[in-house]
Amino acid sequence: MKTVTHWIGGKPFGDAAGDSGTWGPVTDPATGEVTTRVALAGADEVDAAVGAAKQAYATWRTSSLAQRIAILFRYRELLNARRDDLAALITAEQGKVHADALGEVARGLEIVELACGLGTALKGDTSTEVSGHIDVASIRQPLGVIVGISPFNFPAMISMWMFPMAIACGNTFVHKPSSKAPSASMLLAELAAEAGVPDGVLNIVHGDEIAVNALLDHPDVAAVSFVGSTPVARHVYSRASAGGKRVQALGGAKNHMLVLPDADLDAAADAAVTAAYGSAGQRCMAVSVVVAVGSTGDALVSRIAERAMKVTIGPGNDPASEMGPLVTKAHRDEVASYVARAAVQGADVVLDGRDFTVEGFENGHWMGVSLLDNVSTDSDAYRDEIFGPVLCVVRAGTYEEAMRIINGSPFGNASSIFTRDGGAARRFQLEVETGMVGVNVPMPVPVGYHSFGGWKDSAFGDHRMYGSEAVHFYTRGKVITSRWPDPAELAAGPDLGFPVTR
Repeated sequence: MKTVTHWIGGKPFGDAAGDSGTWGPVTDPATGEVTTRVALAGADEVDAAVGAAKQAYATWRTSSLAQRIAILFRYRELLNARRDDLAALITAEQGKVHADALGEVARGLEIVELACGLGTALKGDTSTEVSGHIDVASIRQPLGVIVGISPFNFPAMISMWMFPMAIACGNTFVHKPSSKAPSASMLLAELAAEAGVPDGVLNIVHGDEIAVNALLDHPDVAAVSFVGSTPVARHVYSRASAGGKRVQALGGAKNHMLVLPDADLDAAADAAVTAAYGSAGQRCMAVSVVVAVGSTGDALVSRIAERAMKVTIGPGNDPASEMGPLVTKAHRDEVASYVARAAVQGADVVLDGRDFTVEGFENGHWMGVSLLDNVSTDSDAYRDEIFGPVLCVVRAGTYEEAMRIINGSPFGNASSIFTRDGGAARRFQLEVETGMVGVNVPMPVPVGYHSFGGWKDSAFGDHRMYGSEAVHFYTRGKVITSRWPDPAELAAGPDLGFPVTR
């Protein structure tokens, strides 16, 4: 059986016996077989990783920006050359199809490329002669040891959203990926070392809540970046910020897609199927609720069902597969329970994926596409983040009613509108209470040089992911006021008045 240990100080940490003595299973979602065991960190492993990062910070923070960027350029080339290998690891442990895994790697590479050009973003400001012989400069400096905690659904991409920007800014990093899909992060670390990232600048520890809490409480950790469910995001934010750490914690989502009567229903149906069932719905940007306005409902549901029934489901390494399995059996069973409860709570189950299986892979974590119509906003299927291939359709009589539904959700991650009316689209993008908005775009994931993040219970903290906001999160500002007077001026004597410009 394959063994995954930690990566600390530029090399694998631990042996087959393990240091903590605690191990977790990693399953192949398509077969249900345990293929890997992953070491789960305790306090000792966490302390070793943070210690290595703290020691490396002393020299990495003073390394030249040119040196850091040169390493990141080499890293980008190595990642690009190994993208198929990364995608294969993602498919083997997370379950998504290979093409989807390649897309994940590509979106992660966008942020590595952004980090390669960070020189301009780290540039400070200077004002000269603000007063007699006085200059003022603003600069940004790194924080220290950063912790990143990422989820199972994007084992490579979200990791690359975090540490390349952090280390480019001069910080060192301790990453805790999901123990459900740990192997991609290890390849990321190995390639970073090959690119020239010094020992201790990037460290990986695997683990569960014991490792997470040890990282959140560690006195040498300066900041924490997190992506995961809302309950855990709230815990991470509360616990780490109580310890004086800077925190960004992105939580769950219930993304709504509003379809107006004038929309192209074929295009809207294509978009709904793509956004709801891609990656088996295991995306924080997945559309999980379609709000059909006025007379659009019946025709739209019919089109969605027609397309959804044609989705090819199978192992992620099969080129014919369009959708793979769910990550674990426990998660698959939880997703299926929402379909069962929806029927009891009054929804029309148009498509029921609970009994789906794949011949030859009967023990895989399979869930077929599911479509629920006339879903009540007080039902479990509507209120909770299901995180699976279950699409809810809610009916609304008017645009105003639809907006009350969407803005009434405690989640505020992303939303989209499908319409031909520019005025309606403009009104929607200004009125909707979500951090990311799409107009005739079902999953409005921003490009790397903008920023990613939601509102309300979908995000905790004042900074979003990547873009210019990542630079502000991973650095802190310092303002320097300096005076270099002529020697004759020094003889003027003390002045106890409040300093003013003149």
